[in-house]
Amino acid sequence: MDPRLHIIDKRLQDIKRIIAVSGGKGGTGKSSVASVLALALAKEGYRTGLLDLDFGGPSAHVILGVEGLFPEEDKGLIPPDASGIRFMSIIYFTGDNPAPLRGKEISNAIIELLAVTLWGELDFLIIDMPPGMADTALDVIRLIKRMEFILVTTPSKLATEVTKRELAILQELRLPVLGLIENMLTGQRAGTAAKVAGDRTAFLGSIDFDSTLEHAIGDVDKLLQTGFAKQLSLCHPFK
Repeated sequence: MDPRLHIIDKRLQDIKRIIAVSGGKGGTGKSSVASVLALALAKEGYRTGLLDLDFGGPSAHVILGVEGLFPEEDKGLIPPDASGIRFMSIIYFTGDNPAPLRGKEISNAIIELLAVTLWGELDFLIIDMPPGMADTALDVIRLIKRMEFILVTTPSKLATEVTKRELAILQELRLPVLGLIENMLTGQRAGTAAKVAGDRTAFLGSIDFDSTLEHAIGDVDKLLQTGFAKQLSLCHPFK
């Protein structure tokens, strides 16, 4: 057995709650929800970490404007403080270069990242998950115990159909799903996500499409003032 697997459990043992923010497919705003949720919790005084495990398109560092911050080494890697959040991402291993990893290489990279990161005591660790339920996401589920899921979808038929399947898989695996957030609502297909949630999980609420969000990317103060952030603060399950 890989000895790093035992180390992962030790690295996470002082974290009260581990929240996986997931979307059935890319483009739902999953990374924005994860990043702004972490910011909001930190602002409320919770000790909060954010882990970007979206190997295909890590973007939390862009959303938060993380520049010039790097982990410190001390018998592992201590995540840097980014606007009150302990932040860790695959970008610290790949930089701005693409990470063309496959199969066992991805599994090994996830194990290494989880084994070397020293989170310390946290109230919340928010994880920006790989989209969907392919091998990478299933690896994360296998390696990180106690994860609770928040699913993010848009009102589009394609996104909600994929979300149905993801919800079914999570429930088949008997993993706790805190609820479903509908993002980028424009008025069309309103209420679709609530129907997806049905009586299988909580419908946490809708967030309107916010044209100002793009201009706030990289500026934490502006992010927290957007309609997106204000609506997210009303519909996340920790308010």
